[in-house]
Amino acid sequence: MASVFPHAVAALGIGACFYRPRVPKRTWVIGAVCSVVPDVDVLGFRFGIRYGDFWGHRGFTHSLLFAALAASVALVLGFWRAVPGVPRLYLWTYLFLATASHGLLDAMTDGGLGVAFFSPFDNHRYFFPWRPIRVSPIGVTRFFTHRGVAVAESEFLWIWLPAILLIALASIFHMRHGLRAESPT
Repeated sequence: MASVFPHAVAALGIGACFYRPRVPKRTWVIGAVCSVVPDVDVLGFRFGIRYGDFWGHRGFTHSLLFAALAASVALVLGFWRAVPGVPRLYLWTYLFLATASHGLLDAMTDGGLGVAFFSPFDNHRYFFPWRPIRVSPIGVTRFFTHRGVAVAESEFLWIWLPAILLIALASIFHMRHGLRAESPT
């Protein structure tokens, strides 16, 4: 991915499917944060951790177990008090999917070493057979190049547009089923 934005947009698209009038607005912010947390592993480069290592980029922090752990921590920190009318499992499921979406999107890119979905049990890196998203260069300055523009176009087509469509469809569904916005708790 080129930046945090496509991951956050994907999380908001997923969040549209979890909308309920009583779900607090902070849920979507926490979900967006969860969606970018897996890339904390890039800090390892500064400490000599290699790309393909357990703690390397797209390693453990991109796994489904990490997504479950991150969702659990986010649920405890973000919703330490119960939200009336919104089951904790409902919130956890959204936070898990928002976090897991990061690895899923990275597995659809055309570069890198793949994603360690099943780490720590299996540290093999996987890609999906269909990989339409251009992999971005690591580093902000490298993104402002011709290649960076191609990455942004790819992300717009394969992440932003589907998320916008998902939000629109979920909004139509909610309108038809009488789920109007209320004041959040």
